[in-house]
Amino acid sequence: MLRQIKYFQSVVRNNSFSEAAEECYISQSAISQQIQALERELGFQLLERKNRKFTLTPAGEHFYKKSLILVADYERICSESAKIARGSETVLRIGCLRGYSSGELQKALETFAAKYPDVELETIHGNHEELYYQLRTETVDLVLNDQRRAFSDEYLNLILATADSYIEISARSPIAALQTVSPQDLKNTPCILVVSQSQQEMKQEYYHDVVGFHGEFLFAENLEEARLMIISGKGFMPVEGVGMVQSFGTSICRIPLVRNGEQIKRNYCAFWKKDNSGYYVEEFADMLKAQYKQ
Repeated sequence: MLRQIKYFQSVVRNNSFSEAAEECYISQSAISQQIQALERELGFQLLERKNRKFTLTPAGEHFYKKSLILVADYERICSESAKIARGSETVLRIGCLRGYSSGELQKALETFAAKYPDVELETIHGNHEELYYQLRTETVDLVLNDQRRAFSDEYLNLILATADSYIEISARSPIAALQTVSPQDLKNTPCILVVSQSQQEMKQEYYHDVVGFHGEFLFAENLEEARLMIISGKGFMPVEGVGMVQSFGTSICRIPLVRNGEQIKRNYCAFWKKDNSGYYVEEFADMLKAQYKQ
């Protein structure tokens, strides 16, 4: 019956007997016969057939929705039972920079999960230093992070994307008239950072020592709060051109951030230890790289 239910789901999902048959690798007549057998077993009609088209009966619509949950529960039970039978499970732990929104990472996770359903995926979020520590202590297998140090020979370092640096500032600010801006130009303008309270000191240290912002620092809990601060003229916010949602209007101006006449860039990379370079780690890294190339 479970196989018949999956055939039924395929027909409904594709809205076609022929496409469902192709998806399930059986003939169209065979899939039709299997669904008729399912209806006889259940004792009620699932589909209302009209020539070459069909619609779900009210009972069929209810059965379809509930059967999706049933099959998902069944597959999960089988997966969990198989893990128990093996006595151990394979886990791939991915560390990701907190606050970095990456559609590429999500797609890579989806691709990996579909190809290796028996491997459990675990994602762990943190700031740069937390992720670096977790990578060193092998709490995570692979980290998606920005580059803040010179590459180490102990790790495999895969550059995925290079982000251009900008600032966002109120369109009413005189600075908004500049074509580019340097950290030195901003020494008298407060820098607004989106960061949790516990990480304020660490993030401020990075933007002061590495980027070169030497003015006052202000903090916001989220992007919306930061942009309200920008609009009200309280300061500027540094942003990167990768993973940032540009959801601002005419009240905010975005200006390239430069040093020595060149736009400041930041590399986003995948890092993993050379002595922890197993098959699944490298396979996931390849999938991640493929997503960034698209």
